[in-house]
Amino acid sequence: MVFGKNKLGIVAIALLFIATGILSSCNKTPGYGRRTAAKPGKKSATTGADFSFDANDSTNFIVTKMSKQFVGPNLKYIQGGRAVIGSQEEDVMAFRDNIERTVTIASFYMDETEITNNDYREFLFGMRKSVSADSVLKLEPAEKVWAGAMSYNDVYDTYYFRFPGFNFYPVAGVSWSQASTYAKWRTLRVGELMREKEGLDSTLTKNQLLERGVAIPEYRLPNEAEWEYAAKAMIGTQYLDENQEYGRIYPWDGRGVRNPYNIKRKGKQGDMLANFKRGRGDYAGIAGGLANDGDIIPTNVYDYPPNDFGLYQMAGNVNEWVQDVYRPLSFTDFDDLNPLRKDGIFDEETDYKTTLIDDKYRVYKGGSWRDMAYWLSPGTRRFMHQDSATNHIGFRCAMISVGAVGK
Repeated sequence: MVFGKNKLGIVAIALLFIATGILSSCNKTPGYGRRTAAKPGKKSATTGADFSFDANDSTNFIVTKMSKQFVGPNLKYIQGGRAVIGSQEEDVMAFRDNIERTVTIASFYMDETEITNNDYREFLFGMRKSVSADSVLKLEPAEKVWAGAMSYNDVYDTYYFRFPGFNFYPVAGVSWSQASTYAKWRTLRVGELMREKEGLDSTLTKNQLLERGVAIPEYRLPNEAEWEYAAKAMIGTQYLDENQEYGRIYPWDGRGVRNPYNIKRKGKQGDMLANFKRGRGDYAGIAGGLANDGDIIPTNVYDYPPNDFGLYQMAGNVNEWVQDVYRPLSFTDFDDLNPLRKDGIFDEETDYKTTLIDDKYRVYKGGSWRDMAYWLSPGTRRFMHQDSATNHIGFRCAMISVGAVGK
């Protein structure tokens, strides 16, 4: 009988817990629980007030359900992580400005191709609606970058930027300052088109647009660490638990510049993997042969296989501007999380007895159609004044990835 009483007592306690749970669930206010950007709930977790989900409602507190970041055209997702940046080859130029260092790069987006002549002409067309003709003229690519006192390249001054056959070749003759202006215009233009598509009130402020998830992060030039990280695309070399078998000299596997594969996605085995200058006077190889890349000047931005991030022409074709101010000691000075040199702090221009070091000299990377293979390595770096232009430097844009969407 004692056992029976204990058993009845245990049953009574169990029934009490069940009843308490039922009452608790009945009294639980709908709309609470774990929140994410995609599932914000129906009510405020701290006040209990109802959320409004009408994007054009200006009288109530708006919460936007956001399952993913809006991604603009032409962008590829670059998942961030730890990386070793800097040259993995001998510093043959003896600059000592690209020593190896381990850093972490946040996830971001990058254009899958270089900005083309067609893209840049669209920009000039758009700018004509908002600035004077003189201002637009200052944004034009420098045509005289092709002419030479001892060469007949003058024809490209006239044809390269405007002739339809060159529409999808990379724009050249653009300074760092012009490229930065393009990125600002693109941010405004893509944002404008996105708001029109969503049918949003045109009077909303920038902060209101941000809160509604429809003010995109700005397009900008990638910083040097981002560019180098994206070019190497080391995701293709990883195995087991965060181990990588080897580094990459170029944006592809191996120590050579020819394609070791024979699969459709990566082209034909033996083909050159970039548009570059193989040797003195050899820009393309001989006619009818495969001794070189076959491209005498820049070529279509989609030529040559993409790297493991899906990015085209991260070596050769044209060099590319990045955000960073140039200093030889950048790799030893800057932070190890999202490094960027904005100015000469810790490495002031007054420490150098040259006019080539100041805060208006910017880094460019990647090698070009007129560079030797050494410059195709993502770790190499060179610099030029931000208002200068040449026929071997172009650019592409990047955009930060914001928020832990859906997590």
